[in-house]
Amino acid sequence: MPRSVSMLNTMKKIIFFFGLLFAISCTNAQSFTPPSNIPPYRILTTDSVYVTPANLKKDKPVMIVYFSPDCGHCQHLMHEIKTKISDFKNMQVVMITFVEQMRAIKDFSAVYKLADYPNFTLGTEGYTYLVQQFYQVRTTPYIALYDKKHKLTKFYDKAPPIDELAETVKKL
Repeated sequence: MPRSVSMLNTMKKIIFFFGLLFAISCTNAQSFTPPSNIPPYRILTTDSVYVTPANLKKDKPVMIVYFSPDCGHCQHLMHEIKTKISDFKNMQVVMITFVEQMRAIKDFSAVYKLADYPNFTLGTEGYTYLVQQFYQVRTTPYIALYDKKHKLTKFYDKAPPIDELAETVKKL
């Protein structure tokens, strides 16, 4: 067999091997399941108070939303939640961002009138990125739903249709 044909076959095998390796690594990246407990967050709220999971009410479900105030998908999610806000009234909603600019967080809260909903807590984890790493957030919004015992029941690495989210929340 000529040397060039042999080299070509070897190159094909190498390319196939690396292609297979790449496919496996992509599959593993998409199969992450977060831990079943609520992350040990510490967020600074728009009221300049630090809040942790210890502030959550027992025997009430929790929805954690990792978001960015300037994210179009996050804004759309909030707009849609507002259309079905009564479905979220029994849910403790903790909205966490990494943004340090409190003005942006306060503006987001004001636009969606979140102060009118005492079950919504909005704050920043600052530069700790603890929650972002806990969930391995790659895009916002990221949503994690916990039952009354504060165990993970469902998570979304991108915003689901609002009807699906509202139905899931009502069942918790």
